[in-house]
Amino acid sequence: MDINDDRGLRGAARTKDGWAVPQAIVTVTDLQGRQVARVQATADGAVRADPLPPGTYTAIVTAVGYEPAARTLMVTGSGAADLGTLVLARAGGTELPPPGPWTIDPAHSGVGAVARHMGLSSVRGRFGEFGGRVEIADPVERSRVTARIDAASIDTGNAVRDEHLRSADFLNAAEHPVIEYVGEGLTARGPDRWTVHGSLTLNGVTRPVDLDLTYLGSGPDMWGGVRAAFRATTELRRTDFAIKFNQILEAGIATVGESLRVELEIQAAQGETLPQG
Repeated sequence: MDINDDRGLRGAARTKDGWAVPQAIVTVTDLQGRQVARVQATADGAVRADPLPPGTYTAIVTAVGYEPAARTLMVTGSGAADLGTLVLARAGGTELPPPGPWTIDPAHSGVGAVARHMGLSSVRGRFGEFGGRVEIADPVERSRVTARIDAASIDTGNAVRDEHLRSADFLNAAEHPVIEYVGEGLTARGPDRWTVHGSLTLNGVTRPVDLDLTYLGSGPDMWGGVRAAFRATTELRRTDFAIKFNQILEAGIATVGESLRVELEIQAAQGETLPQG
């Protein structure tokens, strides 16, 4: 069929954010419910099919991970029919960025941790050196994320405390300079929330660690690319990673809390590399 021929079925399958849905299937039925056409969208989300007999039809659009959509279709005497843009909503969730590689931008991201101090206040720290990659899959539940953090880049605003945190009492950065997280799969928890299932390697110990992930949206950047933003948190137990140092004051209060809250603010750029600028 000549794709430049204006006759036949024409349309496009898109998300609410305007992304193509290449896996969309359009099924056309007549008024008696009989299937008269079935076509899959192209890589750019375009829908094209051969001319149909004049009349009234129903077009049903389905795609894995999206709510079905239906539209009444009027076919003219020439066999032409215009579906227009079919907007598909994700099943039970917010529209997500398109599949493919996304590179974490450290300049616009943050990796932090909060620990209780002396049972009274919180001490906040951040890691200054890190990087990683998000592989958004289709379906999204098969997505992956990898991140590597320089353990020695911890910064709590106190040089003496930071040196102690780098020592064998805590991060043991000399022996284990890299903290690594590998996430392999997601489970939906709400309209814009997911659980990332993965493992964390810290102080030479690897343990299963899940992240509570919130998708914050995506949009164009000033370099002509596309950015996506995420927020994630998790709770760690120091002893799970063989970090057992815990000085006890005379009053019986531990100077360092047992648990650690990890807070991630991630901005990722679409593609294999970050744009220049």
